[in-house]
Amino acid sequence: MRIGIVCYPTFGGSGVVATELGKSLAEKGHRIHFITYSQPVRLDYFSENISYHEVSIAKYPLFDYIPYETALTSKLVDVARFEGLDILHVHYAIPHASVAYMAKQILASHGIHLPVVTTLHGTDITLVGKDSSYEPVVTFAINQSDGVTAVSDSLRRDTYENFKISKEIEVIHNFIDLRRFSKKAKDHFRKAIAPNGERLVVHTSNFRKVKRVQDVVHVFNKLKDKVPSKLLLIGDGPERHNIEQLCRELNLWDDIRFLGKQEMIEEVLSIGDLFIMPSETESFGLAALEAMACQVPVISSNSGGMPELNVQGVTGYMSNVGDVDDMAKNAVSILESDEVLKKFKAQALVRAKEFDIEVIRPRYEKYYEKVIEHSLSLTR
Repeated sequence: MRIGIVCYPTFGGSGVVATELGKSLAEKGHRIHFITYSQPVRLDYFSENISYHEVSIAKYPLFDYIPYETALTSKLVDVARFEGLDILHVHYAIPHASVAYMAKQILASHGIHLPVVTTLHGTDITLVGKDSSYEPVVTFAINQSDGVTAVSDSLRRDTYENFKISKEIEVIHNFIDLRRFSKKAKDHFRKAIAPNGERLVVHTSNFRKVKRVQDVVHVFNKLKDKVPSKLLLIGDGPERHNIEQLCRELNLWDDIRFLGKQEMIEEVLSIGDLFIMPSETESFGLAALEAMACQVPVISSNSGGMPELNVQGVTGYMSNVGDVDDMAKNAVSILESDEVLKKFKAQALVRAKEFDIEVIRPRYEKYYEKVIEHSLSLTR
């Protein structure tokens, strides 16, 4: 198949999933065309089956805001016409689903029928999409898609509850490439950070309020009094300054490392003993899955799609949002015993294997084929 993929090219979950899916599809012989405003961060190698089409945006004094949607629509039309796309897969509803609809209508005027699959990833539905200024467009664009997928059952339910959706939404969970995300030999790194054999606790996020990074710090503050530990914070974002200030107020500065954004995050995860994800909501919990693939058990909230990934008492524990006392208690129960920790690490890996890309990618391939066949049947 010749597949067009539209995504945000950043470190965010939707862009990561879109890029990794495209790379895996290319390995299986499909022709993949990434269409976005800059090269995706995970598109880090050459493949004869991958093409990247940059959306160039001319700046005019007339516009206070650059009309990216118009430029993206034009690029989609151009790529679809001259590359002969069989299907277009857009990740994140805003604005990609509505842009895809516009491109589809333009292509139809040229006698070209291009089926569109929209994948919902989370905040495009649970946060931004519910804004009254976006909701009508999001609802219309989803309903006009030829196929719609969501990354968790939780997100599927949220979409039906918050929007008047007439389309059937297929749940295809997020995935992990176990060839990349696996435990690496990084003992020298571990010894440098934890020279006295301390446990290493890890958190990674974009440091937005919804991630509740302050809860990570409070859990760690309670944990370290019971089990000698160090905390590694990976990522950056608007809450970074507040978190740094909290660490100083709690006199934790010497036990915490702010590592910033890391492209080779699996190398840091490889030395971790516990991953903490106390988010207000998570559509799936991709960062937790990456940790589990590196044999790191998870302490998380029980919100959103996390119960579909983190198995209570097996791969880690879940607590109510904001219950740092329960999270700390569960963290101690995992970390205070070498044998218990070893068991949880092994169980985390077993669970992660259920979400290997070799398991999930074929589901997308079958879904594409189903959407294309149904779309063609409507034009006959």
